[in-house]
Amino acid sequence: MKTPDLIQFYRQDERIRKLIIHLREKEKCRIQLCGLSGSSKALLSSAVFEEEQGVQVFVIPEKETAAYFFNDLENIFGENELVFHKKNVLFYPTSYKRPYEIEKIDNTNVLLRTEVLKRIASHNKGVIIVTYPEALSEKVITQKFLQKNTLKLQTGENLSLNFIEDLLSEYRFERVDFVVEPGQYAVRGGIVDVFSFTNDYPYRIEFFGR
Repeated sequence: MKTPDLIQFYRQDERIRKLIIHLREKEKCRIQLCGLSGSSKALLSSAVFEEEQGVQVFVIPEKETAAYFFNDLENIFGENELVFHKKNVLFYPTSYKRPYEIEKIDNTNVLLRTEVLKRIASHNKGVIIVTYPEALSEKVITQKFLQKNTLKLQTGENLSLNFIEDLLSEYRFERVDFVVEPGQYAVRGGIVDVFSFTNDYPYRIEFFGR
């Protein structure tokens, strides 16, 4: 049996239908599901998501267990190779590499967190967010602060290379020879490569006549 057939099988189950009805009523209630094991939790979640679009958040007790659940959902929806902005399933981790070592930031995790926040704010389409308590307890910047501190450039705009470098340094971007991860930038002549925390790939800024 193929994955779409499994999801369809779950969608037609009477118990799943009742669960979806309760979710659509949007009344506060506590629902307990028993007897689920292995990947059946992910299949059930996928079936509900297919019926009831919107933002669905799964808070898993431990990071490792959350990662396994996220991987199951990715495989079910076939999103392993997709870029962030095309995914329906997103992982919301902590910003730091190890628990209680907040000074050691993982730039890849920062990118993942930013993408989740952008998707929630956009309301463009349904999304499944998988996370764990440590990630939720970490503070995030407000949308107003993010907009205020976002640099927007336009073709033909008159800016100096020194201004861009000073601004990136102020934002604590790391200058490297070649950008490979979020939070880095490189300068070669009149070309600046910037790997921001809001895009899957780096941006290239070309200064002509500078």
